[in-house]
Amino acid sequence: MNEIKRVHSQNGVALVVVLLIVALISILATQMAGRLQLNVVRALNIKENNQAYWYALGAEQFARSSLSTLSKLSPDNINLEQPWAQVFEYPVLGGSIKAELYDMQSCFNLNAINSEFDPNAAGSSDPESSESDSTEEQGSANRTPRQSNSSPANGRSLSQQVFHNLSTLIIDDSFTVDSITDSIIDWIDEDDNPSNFGAEDVDYESLSSPYLAANSPMSSKTELRLITGISAGIENQWLGDLMPLVCVIPENKLSVNVNTITEEGAQVLAAFLGESLQTAQTIISNRPPEGFQNIEDFKRLPAVSSLNLEPEQLDWFAVNTKYFKLSTTAKYNDAQFRLTTLFNVEDGVVTVVRREFGGF
Repeated sequence: MNEIKRVHSQNGVALVVVLLIVALISILATQMAGRLQLNVVRALNIKENNQAYWYALGAEQFARSSLSTLSKLSPDNINLEQPWAQVFEYPVLGGSIKAELYDMQSCFNLNAINSEFDPNAAGSSDPESSESDSTEEQGSANRTPRQSNSSPANGRSLSQQVFHNLSTLIIDDSFTVDSITDSIIDWIDEDDNPSNFGAEDVDYESLSSPYLAANSPMSSKTELRLITGISAGIENQWLGDLMPLVCVIPENKLSVNVNTITEEGAQVLAAFLGESLQTAQTIISNRPPEGFQNIEDFKRLPAVSSLNLEPEQLDWFAVNTKYFKLSTTAKYNDAQFRLTTLFNVEDGVVTVVRREFGGF
C-alpha cells in the first residue's frame, strides 16, 4: 500500500512539472510572437519612413533643378509671378509630396545685424535730423520706426537700426525693443562686452540652467529662444509675429529682394526704408505684377528717392536672390517626413547649404 501511495504521489509531482513546463513554453511562445509582431511593425515603419524620406529628397532634387533653370533664364530678376513661387503638390504611389520654395532675401537676415558700415565714421550722420524717441505710436499700420535709418540712435550701426525698426513695428514696448535688439547684437558679435541693453556670458551664466552666448553667426533662427528678452515674446505672443519676418543665411550682408516681399511681410520693407508700415504696403500693392524690372525702377519711386538714403543703404535693395528655402512634406501610407533645405544659387550653380529634418 505504501508503494502504491508513493507512485501516486510521484505521478502528481510529474503532472505539476509537466504543467509548469507547458506554462513556461506558452509564456515564451507568447513573448516570441509579440516580439515578432513588434519587429514586423517596426520594420514596416522604417520602410515607410525611408520611402517618405526618399520622396522628400526627390522633391529637393526637382527644386534644385528648377532653381538652376531659373538662374539661367532669369538671373537678374526674381519675382513672385515665376513658377518657383507656386506651391508644388504631387500625388505619388502610396502618398503625396508637397513642396514650397521661399525667398530667403525677403526677410531680415539676423546674421547681418552686425554689418560693419558706420554712418558716423563716414560723416553721414546729421544730429539735427534725429527724431525723438518719445514720439507716441498710433497703431501698427501708421507706426513709423522711431529712428530713421540714416541717423541711428544709441551708437547702433545702420543694419542694427533696421532690426530695431522692424521690432518697433511689431512690439509696442520700447524697452523690450531695445533689449532684444542689443541682446541679439551681443549674441552674434565676437566680444564679451555687453551693449547698453544687451546680455553676454555673465548674464547667461547666472541662469538656473546656465550656458554661454554663441558669439558667432546663427545657424537657425530658433536660437532666438535662447537669447535674453526673447522668452517674454512667447508669453506676449509678439514672437510669433516676428519669426516670419526674420531668417538666417550664412552671410554677413543685408540684402532684400523688393520683388518678393509680400504685403504680409511689409514690415520688412518698412524697416529697411525707415518708413511707416502703410507706406511700405502702398509700395508693394502698386508694384508691377512681375516686379520691378531692375533696381533703378524701385529707387526712382518718389517714396524711396525722397528719403535720401546713403549709397550703402541703397545697396541693400535688389531684384534678384541668392538664397532659397525649400519646405517639403512627404507622406507615404502612415508615415510623414518633413525636410527643410537651404539652397545657394549663384551663376546657375545650386548648392545645398544645410538640411533640417522634422519640425513644424
